[in-house]
Amino acid sequence: MSIDQPATVSATIGQDRSLEALARTVAAARPVEAWNPPDCGDIDIRIRADGVWEHLGRPILRPALVELFASILRREPDGRYCLVTPVEKMGIRVDDLPFLAVELAQEGEARDTVLSFRLGSGGWVTADADHPLTFESDPATGAPRPALLVRRGLWARLSRPVFYELATLALEALPPGESTLEVWSAGHRFPLGAIDDSAV
Repeated sequence: MSIDQPATVSATIGQDRSLEALARTVAAARPVEAWNPPDCGDIDIRIRADGVWEHLGRPILRPALVELFASILRREPDGRYCLVTPVEKMGIRVDDLPFLAVELAQEGEARDTVLSFRLGSGGWVTADADHPLTFESDPATGAPRPALLVRRGLWARLSRPVFYELATLALEALPPGESTLEVWSAGHRFPLGAIDDSAV
């Protein structure tokens, strides 16, 4: 396969030349949401709840490959997660949410705060109107399940250390007499709701 030819997802795994070819194809083509390639079924790729990507049951160790696959991930209207290129679409398994926020960066204070989250698969996302934070609880255990919208239909679970850090910020900013925990980012308020320390 020439390095200038579009690479397929299956050919890319374990092949540096295919990785470069696919990266060039993705960079030069339209946004992944606009592609409408043939559906090639499922591929044995799994995103574990801890954010680790696996192929054939083994972790994908190359960060560049994980970052590339994350950039071509799309969620279909039926809820299926797929890796999509201009030439193929292949379904993958996602145990929880496809992304994991592993680091929190804060700029500013109070309502002028800007909160940005680093994803384990690469890149940063700032919480704002287009990328809201949600703090739903697990219906079975009551444990908080914080999440951040990364892009259309794709969410990141906040890792436990990141959630603790966020909860600490909310507690430190809680005015006397108030009981609702909240954080602000990019001019938008995100209520955390009640926190059960025993559940987290």
